Amino acid sequence: MLAGNPVNLLGGSCIQKIEKSVSPNRMTTWHKRDWQQFYELARRPWQRHRPPRPVYPTGLNRVLPAQGFSLSELDDAGVDLDLAERLGLPVDAGRIGVYGPNVTVLRDFIRSSRQPL
Repeated sequence: MLAGNPVNLLGGSCIQKIEKSVSPNRMTTWHKRDWQQFYELARRPWQRHRPPRPVYPTGLNRVLPAQGFSLSELDDAGVDLDLAERLGLPVDAGRIGVYGPNVTVLRDFIRSSRQPL
């Protein structure tokens, strides 16, 4: 990789326009090879555990999947919205209430994903 060429997101060099107005640090276009590397990375399995899916109780000994964790559950588990977004946790701002097993699963997930992001 040459120092004067622009760099794409995957670390390889990319096409540079001949015009002089293009800054050297600006990415312009990806090559076919760049797209292949991107999709190869995107298809890889998760390095860590997948984010947990929230549930809500619907009756005696029965639960159904929820759209996302409620804000109260995130708060009880000690997770702010920025961290939830970085970890890929689903959030449902319309859900009200706290379901204990969701909070426990969130705490365990946060504890297991404490490696640097």
